Amino acid sequence: MSGARAAFGALALVTFALVHGLGAKAAPAAEKPPSLAIVVRDQTALRNAPRDSALQQATLWQGEVVEVRGEKSDYLQVWDYRRERGGFVEASRVRPTALGAGDAPELMAVLRFVRDTPGAEALGIGLGAAWLKAAPVESLRGSAAAEAFDAIGSMADRLAYRASSGAASGTPSGAAPSRSETALSAHLEVASRYGVVFRSLERDGAVRLCYDGEGFRRVLALPASAAQRARAALGLTRPECRDPQATVVEREQVDAWRAEVLDRVELAELPATLRNRVAIRRAGVWSARAFRFVRKGEAGLAEAAGQRAIAELAAVDRRDLADDDQAGYAEAAVRVGASRWAAAPAVAQAARNVAIVTVAGQPGETCVLLVDAQRGAAAPLARRCTYGLVWARSATLNREGNALALAVQPLEAWRELWLFSRRPEGWVVQVLPPSTTAPGLGYAEFAGWVPGGRQVLVVREARGEGRPKRSFEVITLAALATERQASDPSLLAAFRRWQDPAWKRETISLR
Repeated sequence: MSGARAAFGALALVTFALVHGLGAKAAPAAEKPPSLAIVVRDQTALRNAPRDSALQQATLWQGEVVEVRGEKSDYLQVWDYRRERGGFVEASRVRPTALGAGDAPELMAVLRFVRDTPGAEALGIGLGAAWLKAAPVESLRGSAAAEAFDAIGSMADRLAYRASSGAASGTPSGAAPSRSETALSAHLEVASRYGVVFRSLERDGAVRLCYDGEGFRRVLALPASAAQRARAALGLTRPECRDPQATVVEREQVDAWRAEVLDRVELAELPATLRNRVAIRRAGVWSARAFRFVRKGEAGLAEAAGQRAIAELAAVDRRDLADDDQAGYAEAAVRVGASRWAAAPAVAQAARNVAIVTVAGQPGETCVLLVDAQRGAAAPLARRCTYGLVWARSATLNREGNALALAVQPLEAWRELWLFSRRPEGWVVQVLPPSTTAPGLGYAEFAGWVPGGRQVLVVREARGEGRPKRSFEVITLAALATERQASDPSLLAAFRRWQDPAWKRETISLR
């Protein structure tokens, strides 16, 4: 497993390269190899003399490695290969270590202690890289290597999340970065020197930093535990880290790969929290695949994918749902809700005086025709075209015959409600979106007709201001104005009396 060393073999800090004689003349066999020290505290001063008042030549950050060449008082004399500069650092701010096989157990013990410490990611990555250098070759093929790569991947993923959260909060243009932002930037630089790769993606007007997942991929190739495999699969399949500029074909390939990675996780051996997280991620992935299958005209695969998405969402035990997973669960539910019509089998629609017919429009376009029994498609009552998916099986006509509801899905996680209504001047089509924000994550769904032919029951769920919002509404057909709304359908008398039984049976909104 020479690749294991190479992966983070960018201890490509020239430090380790020089220490191990790579690219330089190797030390004689009898000569004692230089000892190293890992910086354990941020803003460690590299001074030109062993005293506090000495000139500071550079600032070192946790996780950086220096070579120890001597000791004076409470200071260590060191050489920084990256900066090609020598100096003195306080002994209490670094941790001396060596990279012999006998040092590997101690390095692993410290790595276990640090891996879950917030803010210590750069230090932990440095310790993990040092273990990979020190460990015997046979250890790099076993469970110990899986543990090291699991720790490195988890810390790199957490560091990327911290950086993205900081970027989301933003710093005013022209303002000096805060101390925490400076430290975060330094930690990212330290991690990158160990071969950790981060990608910047622009999404929803903000920059998202994503770990490329190399450590997680190596976990999946090693004899790892079920929990380690689950963490690796979750780290590799983050929906927010999909490339927003990818083509449709590339997205389809990525989603197929994400589904395969998640299906390799054995849920039975996982603790409840991890089991829930895997089920939530699977639900989101399979809802996206259902949308893609319908796009390709593969109705059978789409139905199976839609049913799989619903089943995975139902497998989440909300009693064991961690607070940190509430937002992820809500987002997955919206994704599944947006594509839930894919899971419904095609059934013959009952003959009605007014019905929906779809015909091809421009390349890639579907035109929806509202027709009656007398004139047919040659003279439709109303016509509207879309590049989205038209769920014709969702068409529902009210008792009075003056309104019809239809689900149309332009994007994999965005479904609109089209409402056809009869006016004195003829039939009109109005589109009710999940929210007034830009299309992204949400659905608007028919929930029932109110007798009288003037109102419709609708549930809308969408992500706004960073979190999903769900509302049950009574809407007028004339202007699509919300007359009443509530966060729970039981709070609205119209919902208690007139909600559609089929909607209540199939909807995700009542989870």
